Amino acid sequence: MLQYFSRYSRLLPLPILLFVFGIATLPFSSGETLPWKSVGIDIAIHLVLVFIVSLVLEWRIRKYPTKVLATAHASLLAFLNATLLFVIADLFLCSLVFNDKNYLSYVDDTESMRFIMSWLCLGWLAHITVLRKHQADNQKDLELHQHAVISLREAELFRLRQQLQPHFLYNSLNSINALIQLDTEKAQEMVGRLSDFLRLSVRRDVEEYINITDELDYIEAYLAIESVRFGNRLKVEIDKSGEHWEQARIPAFILQPVLENAIKFGLYGNTGQVVIRIDINLLEKMLHLSIENPFDPSIQAPRGTGFGLEGIARRLTILYARTDLLEIKKQDHIFSTLIKIPQ
Repeated sequence: MLQYFSRYSRLLPLPILLFVFGIATLPFSSGETLPWKSVGIDIAIHLVLVFIVSLVLEWRIRKYPTKVLATAHASLLAFLNATLLFVIADLFLCSLVFNDKNYLSYVDDTESMRFIMSWLCLGWLAHITVLRKHQADNQKDLELHQHAVISLREAELFRLRQQLQPHFLYNSLNSINALIQLDTEKAQEMVGRLSDFLRLSVRRDVEEYINITDELDYIEAYLAIESVRFGNRLKVEIDKSGEHWEQARIPAFILQPVLENAIKFGLYGNTGQVVIRIDINLLEKMLHLSIENPFDPSIQAPRGTGFGLEGIARRLTILYARTDLLEIKKQDHIFSTLIKIPQ
C-alpha cells in the first residue's frame, strides 16, 4: 500500500484533486445554499473512494498481458470503475449518510455531472497508467536489447581473440617439428619457451585491456620463441617516446599478430638480417603503435589466412566504435602498420 501511495503522490493526484474540486464546486453551480458539513463529508467520501478505485484500476491495467488494445482495455475499465464509483458514492452512501432531504435532492440533480466527472478522472488515471506501463515495458526491452548487444560484442571479441592464438600456435608447432630432426636442443628450448608463452597467455586471457608494459613483456616472450626459429636473422628494435607512455592501456593481444605478420613477410625471401622496428608514442591522449618491416614487392609473399590484420581491425571497431584506428602503408620497400589506441 505504501508503494502505491508513493507512486500516486508523485504523479497521479492531479486528476483526483480536479475531480474533488469539481465535486466541491457543484453546490455553487447549483445556486443553492447547502450546509458546509454535508459538503465536506461528500468530498471526503469521494476522495477516499476515488483513491481506492484508482488503485484497483491501476492494478488491473498493469495485469493486462500485452500492448494490443491496451488503451481500449484501460478505457473500458475506467468506464466500469466510474460506474461502480457512482453507484457506491452517489446512489448508496449519500442516501445512507445524509438525512437532509434538500442535500439528497441536490445529489439527485447533479448525478449526471458527478458520473461524468468520475469517468473523466478515472479515464485520465487509466491513460496515465497505460503510458507508464508502456514506458516501463519499453525500458525493459531496451535493457534487454542492450544486454544482447553487449553479449554479442563480448562473444565476437572472444572469438577473435581465440582465433589469434591457434594462428601462432600452429606456426610454432610446425617450426618445432622442423627443428626436431635438425637441432634437438633448439627444439627443446623452443618447446620450453612456447610453454612459458602459453602460460602467460592463459593468465591474461580474461582481461580485455592491459597496461602497455604488460603487452611488451608478452611480446618479449613471443620474440624469445621467434629468436629460436630465426636466430641472428631477426632483430627487433623498440623505441618509446611521449610522457607517461607506460601508463597507457591497450587491448590484450593486439601487437603479437601484427608483429607475427611483420616477421613472416619481412624474413620471407631474405637471407640476411632483418630489422623490425616498433615505435610507441603517446601524443594527446592517443597511443600510436607503429610496426615497420622491410619487404620485397617483386617476391610473392607467403599465403596465409589473412586473419591477423583483419581481426585486429574488427576488434578495434568493436571496442572503440571507430574505423580509422588501423592504417597500413607500403613505401620504399617498407611495410608499416599503425595502430591508434584512444586513452
